[in-house]
Amino acid sequence: MNTQGIQMPPQRTASANGLARVARVLGIVGLSTSVFFIGGLIGVIGLILGLIALATGRRTGTGRGKAVTAVVTSAVAITVSVLAAVLFLWYADKTQDCYRPDSFQQYKQCVRQQLTEN
Repeated sequence: MNTQGIQMPPQRTASANGLARVARVLGIVGLSTSVFFIGGLIGVIGLILGLIALATGRRTGTGRGKAVTAVVTSAVAITVSVLAAVLFLWYADKTQDCYRPDSFQQYKQCVRQQLTEN
């Protein structure tokens, strides 16, 4: 309460709220770029900052929702990046014989043949 008897809202910790905000932005950016592999790296940074912001939010009571969003989006970004890398490596392995075609049509035909073989 202040001197006039009016109860003031609790003070927010700017650094905790700011850290959660940065982590959330990194999580969203990581998720949106996760198919380009860099999103996984951004997601790792967002996940670390999100976990720190989550711990800080438990202590201070600020930024908890943003921190949870950051942790979830960053974890999904990491997962999507790993899956994209595995899919890319699988595709490259299956179609490695097709990388010296004379035309794009030959490349498409070779890839179709490689992917339908058992």
